[in-house]
Amino acid sequence: MTNNRQNTLTDTIPETLTPGTLYIVAAPSGAGKSSLVNALIKRLPFVYLSISHTTRNMRPGEEEGEHYHFVDKDTFLDMVTQGDFLEHAEVFGNYYGTSQAYVEKQLAQGHDVILEIDWQGGQQIRKKIPGCRSIYILPPSKEALLERLEKRSQDSDEVINRRMKEAVSEMSHYGEFDYLIINDDFYKALDDMCAIFVAERMKIDQQSIRNQELLTNLLSS
Repeated sequence: MTNNRQNTLTDTIPETLTPGTLYIVAAPSGAGKSSLVNALIKRLPFVYLSISHTTRNMRPGEEEGEHYHFVDKDTFLDMVTQGDFLEHAEVFGNYYGTSQAYVEKQLAQGHDVILEIDWQGGQQIRKKIPGCRSIYILPPSKEALLERLEKRSQDSDEVINRRMKEAVSEMSHYGEFDYLIINDDFYKALDDMCAIFVAERMKIDQQSIRNQELLTNLLSS
């Protein structure tokens, strides 16, 4: 059933001739943001994920250049000074930043680009790029959020408790975003996210450019 839905969605997307759209995707830790984004990228081939730079330690199962670009603090701060980042922020004592050169290149090639960042980074991006779109993902309950954090087995109890305390503050910023997704049922949440990306590409301004020849022929007398 899922595969049929995948084919239906991807087959509706023509080859783009227009610049891509930048998307901000944010959520509290444990809401399932990364899982949804990774599944969406597999389903929609025109969507790319920007790989952030970070100073935090690599977790089990992560790989350099696939999940993050891992750098030390001095290197990161040098990149900030050189203006390499579209946005950057400190989260739980670690620094995260988005490469401006990578994002600009992908957008120019017609790809939609996702930035997995927090609400602070989202504020920075919206000021710099007014045409971007933003999506916030919420868990169905605090209990579900705690359960997901514990199941990851990546953080100590102290870190989990700190993340839960921060989650309420983070989630209070959901109203700053264009779209809101509740990640209760994973596949429904995934379908909801895909619908956002497909609908944006069906807007008149993009479709008019993408199908210029067809529209000219249809309207000729």
